[in-house]
Formats: sequence, C-alpha cells, structure tokens
Amino acid sequence: MTGSHLKALAALQSKTPVLIALYDQHDRLRFANPAFRAAYHVGPEESPTWEEIMRRNHVVGQGTVLKTEDIDAWIASTTHRRGKVPFRAMETDLHDGRWLWMTETVDQDGWMLCIAVDVTTIHAGERELRQDRDFALRAAQVDELTSVPNRRYTMGRLTEFIANCAENPHMWGCVAIIDIDYFKAINDRHGHQRGDEVLLDFARQMQEFVRRSDCFGRIGGEEFMLILPDTTISEGNRILDRLLERVRSSRPLENIPEFFYTCSVGLAEYRDGDSVTDLYARADQALYLAKRDGRDQVRRYTLPGSDPEVHPDQAP
Repeated sequence: MTGSHLKALAALQSKTPVLIALYDQHDRLRFANPAFRAAYHVGPEESPTWEEIMRRNHVVGQGTVLKTEDIDAWIASTTHRRGKVPFRAMETDLHDGRWLWMTETVDQDGWMLCIAVDVTTIHAGERELRQDRDFALRAAQVDELTSVPNRRYTMGRLTEFIANCAENPHMWGCVAIIDIDYFKAINDRHGHQRGDEVLLDFARQMQEFVRRSDCFGRIGGEEFMLILPDTTISEGNRILDRLLERVRSSRPLENIPEFFYTCSVGLAEYRDGDSVTDLYARADQALYLAKRDGRDQVRRYTLPGSDPEVHPDQAP
C-alpha cells in the first residue's frame, strides 16, 4: 500500500459513520476512529481498557445499554467470553437510541478489531427476536452464580483446544483444574451464602490472570478449569502460583476479617493424540496429588524422566 493509499484510508476512517476500534491483547484501546470515540465517549487522546469504557459509561447512562443491576457480574461474564473465538457478530443498542451490528475479529496474538454499523432502521420486532436469542444463548453458556462460563461451554472450549492442537503441530498448551480447599467445611461452618461469597471472590480474582486466549469456567461445585493455549507447563505453573498467592491474601467475608481460603491445582500439558478424557484425567490426577500432599499448591502431571512432579505410577 502506497503512502497516498494510507493517507486516503486515514481520511476516510475519520469521516465514516462506521465505528472502528482496535484493542490489544490486554483489551486496551489502541486505535479508535471519531465515530467510535463519540459513541462511547472516549477522548481523542485516551486509551482506556474495554472494562473502563463499559464501567464509566454505565455510571452516567451513556454508550451501550447494559440490562443489568450488577455491573461487576456483567463485566465478569462478558470478559470471560470476549475475544475467545476468531470472529463473532452481535447486536447492541446505545443510550442515544441507535442499534449497532458489531463484529469482533481476533488474531492469534489476541488483538481485536471491532467494527460496528448502525442498523436502527431494521424492523424493531426482528431486533427483539434476535436479542432474545442472544440472551438465551448467554444463559446456556454462563454459570448463574459466578457469571463465568459454565461446564458445558468450558468443556466445549477444551474440545476445540485439543482439536486445534491436533491439527496444528505448532500449537500446544496446558489445562488446570482448580479446587477450593475444604469448601464443604466452609459451607458447614459459615453457611451456604458465605460459601457463595467465596466462589464469587475466586471468580473475581481469576479475572486478573485470564488472558484473552485463555478460557476459565466453573465445571462443578467448587471446581474450576483454566485452559492455557500456547503456554508451556512451566509458564502455566508460574501463572497459577501467582494466583494461589493472590487467593491466600484475599479476605472475602466482610464480617469475618480473619477468614481466608486456599486452592489446590492440578496441571497437565497437551500431548499428541490426546482426547478430552486423556487430558482432563491427567490434570485431575495432578489435582489429587496436590490435595493429598497438603493442598494450597500446584502439582504437574509429567512423564517419568522429566520434571519431578506427578508421574503415572503416583496417580490414584
């Protein structure tokens, strides 16, 4: 593309009513044309994160209409699903009365291109039907309590991850199963409502550690899964060690300031020929060792002769 072409492109993107935005792998706005900045009330020199844009617009009733009374839950739910597929399209409505058809295109490094077109003139009844469909789809994918992806969605992503690794020899990664330690005792001693508060706190802590390419979800009770594409088992171990440190320092129960909780983690890496059952079972076996050996730790499942962690002859 020549210099004149780039100059023409720059001039046109500044004049088009189409909204254009580019986010980096950390979901920080790196480019936005005037139409996008006007719609979401972002200053010419600002580079906020997507979450910052949503929160401040919600407070003053501008930008996207968020049909929620719990902005934290909405942010958590959307963040854990945002940018997890190479392309998706959706409708969204703005407080100024416009309806937008928005597409998100994500590259392998986690950068996201967002383009939105005004579709306000489309028949309102058709929009409502599509919005009802989108709400139903979200309900089928999200855990009701924590607002993170549910077991069905997370296991589907695990299936996709394994298929991608099998098709591409340059892809790799690992999977962690995370269990909140002594959760039954927490419920028995403090009540189920307090137990729910612990689950919600853990889901919030995880937001700091989940990258755009990762998938984090609740797979049952106090058990969660984290899928880490393009991550070696050593890198995954370091990420999860930081998570455990953060969880230890959390004090989620306001009326019981001395209360804290811990987690145990089983970590396994993808191997050629793995099925969902194979990879899940190895991570689960590593989790068993983490709990058996005192909890509040990460254990890795590795082959004999490699890192001295969990080997097949140690597994239950």
